[in-house]
Amino acid sequence: MNNIKNKFSIKDLENLTGIKAHTIRIWEKRYNLLKPERTDTNIRYYDLASFQKLLNVSYLNNNGYKISKIAAIEEHKIPLLVREIAAKDNLESHAINSFKLSMLNFDQILFYNTYDSLLKNKSFDRIFFDIFIPLLTEIGLLWQTDTITPAHEHFITTLIRQKILINTEKLQSKQINKSKKTFVLYLPDNEVHELGLMFINHQIISHGYHSIFLGQSVPLNDLQDLHNYYDDITFVSYFTVKPDKEEIEDYLKSFEKTLLKKSNTEFWILGRMIEVIDLKKLPKTITPFKSIKDVIHKL
Repeated sequence: MNNIKNKFSIKDLENLTGIKAHTIRIWEKRYNLLKPERTDTNIRYYDLASFQKLLNVSYLNNNGYKISKIAAIEEHKIPLLVREIAAKDNLESHAINSFKLSMLNFDQILFYNTYDSLLKNKSFDRIFFDIFIPLLTEIGLLWQTDTITPAHEHFITTLIRQKILINTEKLQSKQINKSKKTFVLYLPDNEVHELGLMFINHQIISHGYHSIFLGQSVPLNDLQDLHNYYDDITFVSYFTVKPDKEEIEDYLKSFEKTLLKKSNTEFWILGRMIEVIDLKKLPKTITPFKSIKDVIHKL
C-alpha cells in the first residue's frame, strides 16, 4: 500500500509553506496559480504537484519575483528557474524545501542528493546550523498541527541522525583530547529527542574534549558510576519534553544531591523545558543554556 501523503488541505499548505491560506486563495483566483481538486463529498484538496509548485512559487516570490510575473512563466520552467537561483544564492531556503519534499515522499535519494549538494559549499557544522535546525523546528510545528504523521518525522530525523553519526565517527577516529575534562551526555527518563544532544557531542569532540554519549532515558543512579572513572566531569542533558514541568525542579535538586557533591563536577542543561525553571534558584554548579550555539561558545 502506498502511504505517501498526496492530498493536502489549504491549512496543510499554509503550515508547510508559511503562506497564509487567504493569500493562497487570492493567488488561485487572481493568477490561476493552483487548481484544487475536490473529493466525492465536494471538499477541496491539493495534490503533491500543487504543493511542490507552491513551494517553488514561494521561493521565487521571496527572491524578488512578483506573483504576476511568476504566473506568466510556463509551468515546466518554474523549477528550472528555482534551481538556477538556488545555485547562485539562498541555498538554505531551497534546501529546506527539498528536505520537506523528501520527508513527505519518504524519498531517501532526494535527501542524499540535497545534502551532497550542500556539502559543496558548506561544512557539516554549517549545514546543521543553517539547514537542519530550522528544518527540525518546522517539522516540530508540522507534527503538532497534524500536517505530517509521526512516520514522516521519524523518517527525516533518522536520516539526519545518520549524518551526525557519520561525522562524529570521523572525528573520533582521529581524536586527540586537549584536557582532562570529560563530558557525559545523556537524556533523562522517557526523553527520546536526542538529535540536539548528538550534535553537541559532535561539537565537544571537535573541540578536542573527551566525550561519553549515553543517549536516551538514563536514570540518575546509573550516572554515579562515572565518578569512579573520572575526576573532572561536566554532565550535559537536553530537556525537550521531560522531566515534566511539575517535576523538573525536584529532578535538578536530586541531581545536585546525587552527582554534584564532588568538586570539578558541573551540569549543563538546555531544551524547551528550561523555560519553566526559576533560573535564579539554580546552584552555581548547574548552568542553563538557551541554545546549542550558546553551549558551543562555552566550550
